[in-house]
Amino acid sequence: MRQDRKSNIRLQKYLADAGVCSRRKGEQYIRRGLVRVNGKTVTQPGTTVDPEKDIVEIAGKKVKPLKSDIYIMLNKPAGYLSTCSQPGRKIVLDLVDVKQRVFPVGRLDRDSTGLLLLTSDGRIHNRLAHPSFDHEKEYLVETDRPVKDHDLETLEKGVELSDGMTRPAKVKKSSAEKFSIVLQEGRNRQIRRMAEALGYRVVSLHRIRMGPLYLKDLAPGKWRHLTAAERRELLKSCGLL
Repeated sequence: MRQDRKSNIRLQKYLADAGVCSRRKGEQYIRRGLVRVNGKTVTQPGTTVDPEKDIVEIAGKKVKPLKSDIYIMLNKPAGYLSTCSQPGRKIVLDLVDVKQRVFPVGRLDRDSTGLLLLTSDGRIHNRLAHPSFDHEKEYLVETDRPVKDHDLETLEKGVELSDGMTRPAKVKKSSAEKFSIVLQEGRNRQIRRMAEALGYRVVSLHRIRMGPLYLKDLAPGKWRHLTAAERRELLKSCGLL
């Protein structure tokens, strides 16, 4: 333990940043004598550690700090492309002010809105998209005319598209023209194509959830870094923690 370096951080913050637990839970672990630093048991939550040099263990297991990758949640507005480069067009990176290079994961088409994940972690994209992880993505959908109940049932069971039958989905009607749908796959323009196959046109498509991440009250066009708890749940869901 080192108490005199500016790079030091509180032990409970180190545990939270490493994705082990929340800061409050970390304090509880420390007080219970479950945390050791450089081989010595620490019981004072205010203790600081040097993330680059000190060895931290919890219940006998070494704690490894998370990579320095960043994870950002953006509420994408309509009119922006989910790409890193498109000369002369508005792209989602125009909305995010960070020095580190990030890229969008789980793209939304130009007219769609809602939750978009941007990260520098190259492992995330394939993990979120791969069917074996069963990541759910939830959307609010509005169509150009009332949707018949039997068509909602078809959306739920699966729709035959040019690239094959869609996987079963969860569908819940909220009004005549509006419903929510939860998918476990992410084909190109999938929801719009599913609706078109049944004779409807999607006039509004808004994503509110990706796996364990919820958009909640983040305003359109705004962004924020994921919390330590969100990062932990995201990485767990991707089998990376």
